[in-house]
Amino acid sequence: MARRCPVSGKGVLVGMNVSHAHNRTKRRFLPNLQPTSLLSEALGRSVRLRLTTNAIRTIEKRGGLDAYVLGTAASKLSAELVKIKRQVAKAVEAKAA
Repeated sequence: MARRCPVSGKGVLVGMNVSHAHNRTKRRFLPNLQPTSLLSEALGRSVRLRLTTNAIRTIEKRGGLDAYVLGTAASKLSAELVKIKRQVAKAVEAKAA
């Protein structure tokens, strides 16, 4: 499982631990990924994703998962979010018809 957020694209960064004596050792900065369940009103179920806290805040600010995926271009979404976007769009279309 990749340590990358499908919404924000944040991933692992590398840097150095620097001691008082200025000895350097490599280290990794991991993104703050949280397993979350976001409720999709159009699908009528929750969708489980591993998102960064920053991405969770972005989705909530945009009005929820449905509003976020429908309002974002497919080219800017990851493969799993494009799949969810198609399902949401189909459900919204069926509900309107």
